[in-house]
Amino acid sequence: MSKVLRGKVVAAKQDKTAVVEVLRRVAHPLYKRLMRKTKRYQVDTNGKEVKEGMEVRIVETAKMSKNKYFKIEEVIA
Repeated sequence: MSKVLRGKVVAAKQDKTAVVEVLRRVAHPLYKRLMRKTKRYQVDTNGKEVKEGMEVRIVETAKMSKNKYFKIEEVIA
């Protein structure tokens, strides 16, 4: 079962790669207050035309390069 995440494109200047920022909300282990955590993933654009600010769904794949192991499944907005 591969991971499916939803995030926002923050950089799309590379040739076949975009950087997607995924926002998670997690509870603090002691205080239980919700915190926002973000992580950036380098993803394969899969031939799709993406621009900064777009909302996308990414799916985990086999490793394609040193930092790239996700690809864009669908452009949401």
